[in-house]
Amino acid sequence: MNTSQLLGTDPGWIILVKGLIVFVFCVLCTLLAIWAERRIVARMQMRLGPNRVGKFGLLQSLADGVKLALKEDLIPKAADRVVFVIAPVISATTCFISFAVIPMTGRVSLFGHRTAMQLTDLPVGVLYVLAAASVGVYGIVLAGWSSGSTYPLLGGLRSSAQVISYEVAMGLSLVAVFIYAGSMSTSDIVAAQHHWWYSVVLFPSFCIYAISMVGETNRAPFDLAEAEGELVGGFHTEYSSLKFALFFLAEYVNIVGVSALATTLFMGGYHALPGLTFTENWLGGWFTMVWFVAKIAAFFFLFIWLRGTLPRMRYDQFMKFGWKVLIPFSLAWIMIVSTLRVMSQRGTSRAIIVAFTAGIVLLILLVSSLYESSKKRAERANEIGEVPAPSFPVPDLARFTQSELEHRNV
Repeated sequence: MNTSQLLGTDPGWIILVKGLIVFVFCVLCTLLAIWAERRIVARMQMRLGPNRVGKFGLLQSLADGVKLALKEDLIPKAADRVVFVIAPVISATTCFISFAVIPMTGRVSLFGHRTAMQLTDLPVGVLYVLAAASVGVYGIVLAGWSSGSTYPLLGGLRSSAQVISYEVAMGLSLVAVFIYAGSMSTSDIVAAQHHWWYSVVLFPSFCIYAISMVGETNRAPFDLAEAEGELVGGFHTEYSSLKFALFFLAEYVNIVGVSALATTLFMGGYHALPGLTFTENWLGGWFTMVWFVAKIAAFFFLFIWLRGTLPRMRYDQFMKFGWKVLIPFSLAWIMIVSTLRVMSQRGTSRAIIVAFTAGIVLLILLVSSLYESSKKRAERANEIGEVPAPSFPVPDLARFTQSELEHRNV
């Protein structure tokens, strides 16, 4: 019996229990993630981090949540009250529903019922996750618009453009996974990685997705929607109390969500590391959830590492990187993967496939070398004074007399 048939036999009360487990899992992951980020970033900056509330400061995140909930709730006079209240609810709820199709364990026994820790298995499960992530951005956009303030509006506009740009690249990075797995079901994709993980077989797709998921979640160095150095706090500048806590919760649950999707699509899902598959039968199959959480933790450490080491990008650099680098490279990679897949399915000899792959690699190296050489020629031209004329008007200082120049300087 496959996973779809196994999930189809779940009674209603089992589905409710699994939904509660998923919700508690996401909330606990958020509390631990906030604590871990503050501790790890503090370690990188030679500080201590939270270490007072609870053992090793583990209860600091819970204390901060209680403090936020008890603070005074302010709504600006110029805000659209209904939309202002609904916006954080949209962001907080959409990030939870994407976990409905994520397989967190293999076959386990839950209160004597044989099932898997997955609420449902859709034939287009990955598209469901992408759709949920797309709806989540409405919370940010509506929050920026409904605040009746300039900086939140700019943050909301930035976020809409950012999510559109990087969701295109993220969706294109998953096409190669669909081609190799032959399915969009998350459980089928996990089963297809029994021998080789797609992070190895489809390494360029994995890199594109890893970059896109940072931009999708508004995290440094792509946190331009809430750039406190230029937009005060971005889209949530006017929020306080429990509404701000919902945005905070949504950000970290989104991080857990995209990390869980990356684990499912590229890292073998809940399966153990190569050579340790014998552990999957420990604790009646529940030990597979340990591997699932460990892979999510590895991705979250990557988020923390980027935040602690890289400065924020300029907005034009960010958009240029998305539209002119990630998307064209994704399209080219899809063409290569499709060609290789068709060649292998038609029984093409291994020598021809290797020759085709080597030709593609040589072509990429040739294009990159030509680009680097042209870049060096431009830098050399700038060094010897062959600087192109500026594209903006500059006054001609030769037509001013010395007295006029001194007067203008004064």
